[in-house]
Amino acid sequence: MSGRGAPEIEDHRALIAVDLGAESCRVSLLRWKQGVGQIEVVHRFANGPEQRVDGLRWNLNRIVDGVDEGLRQCAAIAKEGVRSIAVDGWAVDYAHLSDDGVALQDPFCYRDPRCEMAQQALHKRISAERLRELTGIQIQALNTVYQLYADRLVGAGQTRWLNLPEYLLYLWGGEPVAERTNATHTGLIGLNGGWCEEIFAAAELNITLAPRIVEAGTKVGIYRGKVAELHGAHLIAPCCHDTASAVAGIPAVEDDWAYISSGTWSLIGAVLNAPCNSAKASVANFTNLGAGGGRALFHKGIAGMWLLRQCMIAWGTDDVGNMIQKADSASSFRSDEWIDVEDTSLTLPGDMPTRINAQRKRRHLRPVHEMHGMARLIFDSLAGRYASVLRALEDITGKKLRQIYMVGGGSQNELLNRLTAEATGLEVKRGSMESSTVGNFAVQLAAGEDDTSANNIAKWAARLA
Repeated sequence: MSGRGAPEIEDHRALIAVDLGAESCRVSLLRWKQGVGQIEVVHRFANGPEQRVDGLRWNLNRIVDGVDEGLRQCAAIAKEGVRSIAVDGWAVDYAHLSDDGVALQDPFCYRDPRCEMAQQALHKRISAERLRELTGIQIQALNTVYQLYADRLVGAGQTRWLNLPEYLLYLWGGEPVAERTNATHTGLIGLNGGWCEEIFAAAELNITLAPRIVEAGTKVGIYRGKVAELHGAHLIAPCCHDTASAVAGIPAVEDDWAYISSGTWSLIGAVLNAPCNSAKASVANFTNLGAGGGRALFHKGIAGMWLLRQCMIAWGTDDVGNMIQKADSASSFRSDEWIDVEDTSLTLPGDMPTRINAQRKRRHLRPVHEMHGMARLIFDSLAGRYASVLRALEDITGKKLRQIYMVGGGSQNELLNRLTAEATGLEVKRGSMESSTVGNFAVQLAAGEDDTSANNIAKWAARLA
């Protein structure tokens, strides 16, 4: 990827962006050639939770080692030196810290069944309605508050904790912080932007152990990790939540666009200047999460390419391109046959075709056994749900949408893009497949100017597009 029209850069050192993904992680390098920024994905490695006797967990050492290898490769390439490093990733999961700052154990994955049990238990102490009133966010069992309460239910001692992107920054020498876009996913932050004492009390959590909240673009320290060549680089908390980072990578400043972050999850929404927690928003279960520049992501999260990925694992194939091509030729499905993509039974790993057909059986619909037919059903269902969510968004916010930016890995799915345009009647623009990387770098560059306003972040995103 390269950018046109970038300003003259006085500091020509490179920048590094780390993107932690639930399925793959990548380490990217931004270098300057004749005033033009060029982004290269230097190292990519597979990621995924491991089912163990004590639950579904992430292999933290494997993640850290993979990122360190990427940093070493970046240092070897960027002979001009590296100015800053920033990390974004998926939200809600966290590492418990010992007194000396070491992760006590591998983190649980948000898909572990303990989350739903903890959610039910916590709602006996504080209702879902009250949580929504306090936080303005979508009630989902994966939110950090339920995970921390699950720890309490098994008698785990309370310790300091950090979400995973901020944990890496801390591991390399940064301050222990909670970047706001990531922190809003915890379900522990009130609409005033601070940790909510009422929720901490209800969940029997020690609020003094929560990290300090900082804004996207905050410099949190100097790199002192294993790669000696990078010592002295600034550590920056970008939009640490990967969706907020992906939206920060959209080069748009108008007010007529929505975004669909299409990856493991599909996140459908728009950027607002302030949270919207109206009765309509609450009933529709939209969420208000942090965005770069102090704004709010107003969106709804549903299952995304996770549905197809899980089906393909069950089928023993990994050729996504061929699957999309064959699905394009398959017959479409009527709206009354679409999958309920928000069915909680579809959020768990396992035999997804069987899960989908079980839902169809409950609705007295015939099973779908042919692979390409199932893939088409998934795409039709996603596009149809995107359209209904965006119609609800317009009704709730009063926005008049004219275009949709598709970002993330799923943005390359031309079939889904076309079906989405047909279902919504809106122009669909394909953003960068690595939009979270672009957004990560855009925030770093804005931070380098000490101007992390939304407009300045968008300016840098446009120049890296």
